[in-house]
Amino acid sequence: MKFDDILYHLGEFGAYQKRIYVLTCIPAISVAFQTLLPVFYLAIPDNRCAVPGLANDTYNSQGRSHDVIVNRTIPWERDDDGASILSACNVYSNLTAGNDTRECTSWVYDKTTFTSTALAQYNIVCANKGWRATSNSINFAGSLVGALFLGLLSDVIGRKKTFFLSIFFHCASSISIAFAPNMVGFIALRFINGVANAGLFMSAFVIGMELVGPSKRVIAGIVIELFWCLGLFILGAVAYGIRNWQHLQLVLSVPPVLMLFMWWFIPESPRWLLSRGRDAEAEQIIRKAAEVNGVDLPPKLFDKSTVQNQPSARVWEMFTTPVLLIRTLVIFFNWFVVSMVYYGLGLNVQNLSGDIYLNFTIANIMETVAYVLCILLLDRTGRKNLHCGSMLLGGIACLLTMFPVMYGNKSHTWITTALSMIGKLGASGAFAIIYVFSAELFPTVVRNSGMGASSVFARVGGIISPYVADLGLFVGGDLKVALPLIVFGAVSVGAGLISLLLPETLNRKLPESIDDAKAFGKTNSRTEYHLDTLEDADNYKETFKSKESDKY
Repeated sequence: MKFDDILYHLGEFGAYQKRIYVLTCIPAISVAFQTLLPVFYLAIPDNRCAVPGLANDTYNSQGRSHDVIVNRTIPWERDDDGASILSACNVYSNLTAGNDTRECTSWVYDKTTFTSTALAQYNIVCANKGWRATSNSINFAGSLVGALFLGLLSDVIGRKKTFFLSIFFHCASSISIAFAPNMVGFIALRFINGVANAGLFMSAFVIGMELVGPSKRVIAGIVIELFWCLGLFILGAVAYGIRNWQHLQLVLSVPPVLMLFMWWFIPESPRWLLSRGRDAEAEQIIRKAAEVNGVDLPPKLFDKSTVQNQPSARVWEMFTTPVLLIRTLVIFFNWFVVSMVYYGLGLNVQNLSGDIYLNFTIANIMETVAYVLCILLLDRTGRKNLHCGSMLLGGIACLLTMFPVMYGNKSHTWITTALSMIGKLGASGAFAIIYVFSAELFPTVVRNSGMGASSVFARVGGIISPYVADLGLFVGGDLKVALPLIVFGAVSVGAGLISLLLPETLNRKLPESIDDAKAFGKTNSRTEYHLDTLEDADNYKETFKSKESDKY
């Protein structure tokens, strides 16, 4: 009996699977904390050079005598709006002669919004301002390493051991970040945290999804995004109440240690056990699930067809004809853009005008709405139309931000923020859809490797996203806020339009071989494809196994 046949008799999403699924979704909450905590602890508070030799200097005025010292020491400059401000990067070289200046080496920060930030503690400003984007980029690079290394490790030592090993390093690195002695240590710990985040979600997702029947995997693959959103809402609320970055980091990093106690509640993946010849252990787990679900299973569960080796091919065979070449490149480019825009807009919240906590919450609401809409519309409108529509909606909204910047004034900054939120709605929806769409487009023989290659492009997009989000730090002027949004908008519109070259997959027999892929989409005939049919479901069973932790 094939494994998916067993799941059909067991109940594709029974009480036992739901219990395991919820437990394995919990890590997404903590991973969301660590992924977007930089929105707050790397935010840039108003700052200026500190007065050399004045130990008790503060950003806010301490009185007239303090103002006199500051004005004699620090030159005045014009900001991007033309207002006069004290220099953030220069002090007078000689207080008694001339107006020569030099770069300052210490700073004071406005503590109205944040009592402390990592950016202020490590002075990631002026000549060092590029390190903010680099810090975020290295964290995403860690995710790439983690997905590759821990993905292989989970196939060797098992999903469960990899899961809890990742929890340990996730918690250890998250807590250690709060005590980083300097910027180099801070960035190194964020890299380790990125590695652990990828491994944690990857192994958790696989454990949860490998017990879910084929017809329930699409919705299960999207519902986990709602746990991610829950984590973001919690993050925003806690960050609003705790303005010290180290305290905030610890408050959100210590409770996830309790996830280690899930060891006694989460089983090893039966599929992995079967692939290792540990049939007795796998059968024990499945029969326990049957007991919880209240169903009876036949005495003999496993035979040679239970773990059937799928036919395989090399992913580069998708480049052998012009049709497959274009289709594969379009898929890769969309993964790259979706990841870059999603993370870039998430990090860009700190650069928008208005209250950072309100902006962050609105962005989270937009993301939640996007996932709910995907659940409702994905099987009604089709993958291609919904994905293209999401990309165009988000992209056009981001491009429109140039108009309030070019033709408006300060009273119109809310329009830029609102358009950015619409961009987040589109990017979030596209991120959820691209998982389903691309997995269905790759034929069975290259589905896993195709999704793995797509994951690499997605992570490269994530690595680049912080630099695009911080373009305004280097450009200044009227385009300071709009330029990152314009870049995100342009690539989103481009990716959305070229996605129209892809064939629709809804209600169509999915390709199994390279030859099937070549012919797929050439005709308008609709072959109904029902995932509740066991034979078809078996062909589709690997679709979401490769999703793993691309987002995380």
